[in-house]
Amino acid sequence: MTYKELADLIFPNAKEISYYEEKYPERKLEEGAIVTRYAPSPTGMMHIGGLYQALIAKMVSKKSNGVFFVRIEDTDQKREVKNGISNIVNALKDFDIMPDEGMISETEEIGNYGPYKQSLRKDIYQSYAKYLLEQGKAYPCFATPEELDEMRTKQEAAKVRTGYYGVWAKYRNLSLDEMAEKINAGVPYIIRFKSLGREDRKIKHKDLIKGNVDFPENDQDIIIIKSDGLPTYHFAHAVDDHLMHTTHVIRGDEWLSSVPLHLQLFQELGFKAPKYAHISPIMKNDNGNKRKLSKRKDPEAATSYYEEIGIPSLAVKEYLLNIANSTFENWRRQNKDAALEEFDFKLSKMSVSGALFDMVKLQDVSKIVISKMTAEEVYEKSLEWANRHDEELAKMLENKEYSLKVLGIERGNTKPRKDIAKWSDVKENIIYMYDDKFLNEEQDYPYQVINEKEDINKILDLYIEKYYNPEDDKQTWFNKIKELAGEMGYAEEVKEFKANPGMYKAHVGDVSTVLRIALTGRTNTPDMYEIMAVIGKKSMEERFKKAKK
Repeated sequence: MTYKELADLIFPNAKEISYYEEKYPERKLEEGAIVTRYAPSPTGMMHIGGLYQALIAKMVSKKSNGVFFVRIEDTDQKREVKNGISNIVNALKDFDIMPDEGMISETEEIGNYGPYKQSLRKDIYQSYAKYLLEQGKAYPCFATPEELDEMRTKQEAAKVRTGYYGVWAKYRNLSLDEMAEKINAGVPYIIRFKSLGREDRKIKHKDLIKGNVDFPENDQDIIIIKSDGLPTYHFAHAVDDHLMHTTHVIRGDEWLSSVPLHLQLFQELGFKAPKYAHISPIMKNDNGNKRKLSKRKDPEAATSYYEEIGIPSLAVKEYLLNIANSTFENWRRQNKDAALEEFDFKLSKMSVSGALFDMVKLQDVSKIVISKMTAEEVYEKSLEWANRHDEELAKMLENKEYSLKVLGIERGNTKPRKDIAKWSDVKENIIYMYDDKFLNEEQDYPYQVINEKEDINKILDLYIEKYYNPEDDKQTWFNKIKELAGEMGYAEEVKEFKANPGMYKAHVGDVSTVLRIALTGRTNTPDMYEIMAVIGKKSMEERFKKAKK
């Protein structure tokens, strides 16, 4: 029995690896082009950390005119959830992180290096496993679960590392004939990689984020093909990244300890290893302690959370780049209208420790993003969100013409309003502009300096009867407010009031406050001149009438 004969016995129908090397040739890309991938498992909801990785991978590839692809690693089919792939690809679509190739729906893919689902690449993995068997670099292992449990118990009792290695690798040194005999007898087996590594030797590795690191060599005989014929992640990713010509692997730092094994697999398979960049997890401050964002504990860990509360996907991406590269915030200040893709993203600028997630900061970023939108954009996105989550807001927005006027207040200015952080804020910010809401509900009129009913009523009456003119420009309008203040015996200028506080009970700003509160029920609103222009005289009269009751 030879290694070749053993390999033929185990994988009689497997193609020569030369077939796949020819099928998946080198990509025809310009020099320096980077090929990255996002390779999630379809085992649950899309985590913000996964989106973070995908965004960075795409930024890196696009900067070099390279390729970003999505590969689904679904070899652990016991953990796969229904619609797991859809959860992933739909999240990427929602955040506009679309791949150049790979999976684009539960069943569809684009590109010439597929299939992009590992479960459909079984034959490929078996060919490369067969190649390792032929080289004597892999072997069938017949260890039962009971034997493995017993081995672990003995290792723990002896206070040595657990695992299948060295003297503990019971089936590693069977003769080829013994292996063949067991296979022919129908004894269940898996395929293990035969490691030549030694734990007392170190490997040095330069990670693109972590910098120079060193690890003990891998000496574990890891499983490469399971009993169901599918590969483990370790083996599959090596084969796939080779055949798909991945140049840079950007992944979570939970995989950092696997680098010795992965480099070893690439070497023994005769592949050029990609460059690795291990991203630290997104952290959360929990009562003074930093911990990873948890799917179980933290609603903000799920990408769906941001859609539910209405934070625009662009704002989330801006914030993630903010925590990924400290230079982004300054770049954005200097390039207010530039596309994200124009930012010179650098892996070397990423923190080696986990970035702290800050919802307040995210909402500040979101306010800026929304402030740059046109009234039309805000209307469409608000309505889209409201149709899914807020029936009352959707009803308010039915009158598109009027709603556009409302949402257009202080929009498009050099300093646009920044009062909306998420679409769920819209209703509260504009509800007073709708008569059927404002006039039909009890209002609290928090009058301040001018709070005597007689004075308030006089201001409201005088303004409508004597001073209001819808044709006035803003300066004329404000000059009339000053005149009204003077007629009431108040200071027409704030500085005049401050210079002579004993001469006046109030000033023009206080008069404006009375008008604002009567019109809106609030002390803090966008520009009152624009508000009046939108609601019109009839509505103003009704609101003043109500305020005087």
